[in-house]
Amino acid sequence: MTSPHSNTAPSPSDTEAQGFEHWRRNLAVCVFGSFTTIVAMTLLLPFLPLYVEQLGVTDHAAIVQWSGIAFGATFLTAGLTAPLWGKLADRYGRKLMLIRASLGMAITMSLIGMSHSVWQLVALRLAAGLLGGYASGSMVLVATQTPKARCGWALGVLSSGIMAGNVAGPLIGGFIAPLIGIRQTFLAAGALIFVAFLGTVFLIKRDRPAHAGGVTAAPAGWAAVPDKRPLIAMLVTGSLLMFANMSIEPIITVYVAQLVPAHQVTVVAGIVMSGAALGSILSSARLGKLADRIGHWNVIVSCLAVAGLLLVPQAFVTKGWQLVALRFALGIALGGLLPCITSVIRHNVPPGVAGHMLGYSISAQYTGQVLGPVAGGYAGGHYGMRSVFWGTAAIMLVGALFNWRAHRAFAKSQVKATDGAQSSLSSNS
Repeated sequence: MTSPHSNTAPSPSDTEAQGFEHWRRNLAVCVFGSFTTIVAMTLLLPFLPLYVEQLGVTDHAAIVQWSGIAFGATFLTAGLTAPLWGKLADRYGRKLMLIRASLGMAITMSLIGMSHSVWQLVALRLAAGLLGGYASGSMVLVATQTPKARCGWALGVLSSGIMAGNVAGPLIGGFIAPLIGIRQTFLAAGALIFVAFLGTVFLIKRDRPAHAGGVTAAPAGWAAVPDKRPLIAMLVTGSLLMFANMSIEPIITVYVAQLVPAHQVTVVAGIVMSGAALGSILSSARLGKLADRIGHWNVIVSCLAVAGLLLVPQAFVTKGWQLVALRFALGIALGGLLPCITSVIRHNVPPGVAGHMLGYSISAQYTGQVLGPVAGGYAGGHYGMRSVFWGTAAIMLVGALFNWRAHRAFAKSQVKATDGAQSSLSSNS
């Protein structure tokens, strides 16, 4: 296995010799497709309650309740089915899964614009998560179809595209919906995803690394992973990443209201929410490239520790701009986690089950995305809003310590295994 800590990147000729001639083009298509599908999944945020009302729900409390159900439905089914799609990608091909996801998303987004009841809206949002998964499928394809020495950088670029979609989606939806109408906005999103579908079909090329052999009988799933410690550590870290990102969401507007005048609350709250994502967009590729040089696990430990430290002063801010600056810095720190998590998994699982294991990683991230707001809302309501920042900071620092210890233990076991192999060779010779 090639070490993830190598300090030298292969030359283009070396890359082609390994069978990765098309990885840059594949990356570009995956970034575009992931951006467009994430935009489509999030653009309804500004007008979702209005659409629910158009579909016949009149009671204010019911509108809020159905809006939450409709928005969360996609992420529920996406998290549940990610390991399945990863397993099928290992068996039938990663490109085929991207074709399925982009076509499924294009159809379901268009049908959402034709809904006639709130039940249809929720059912189609569930279908979007079930049939979608383009961004997670892109992670699998890029992780397995990119030279290992460039894996962190490539995944960082892809992560930037995904997070840019999360930022741009609500902005695009809020701008377009008043111009062309809510239903037409969904149809336009479906058409845009269909463009990504065409790009996936005609532009993505399946690389065949020179070392790839024929199909042989081998263990499947978890049984195929010789040492599960790195994988388990990355599943936990993925949950922590999304937990830290989402824990503040339920309290942000109320917290900002204590810092700024009433007429500025919604504007500043929106900037705070997007500040962390913007920081991650700017840092993901750079931290991924750094991780390719100094080791992905080293960057993970550093990012978790810095994130934990940056969360503490957020509990003591007195001005809105201070919170914005700290959330932006937090995003810079967190931006290195997603590409490094994926890289560590890719380096430590057999290629034949990489998609399956990365699917579990995606499900773990969705778990953090669900637990973060729940825990943040509970802590903020029962122990005060500052406790959300302190609690999340403690979790991040414990995560850094956990990864540091896991890395040390894994490195020691690798050294022992190498020494044992060398001793065996010496005795045989």
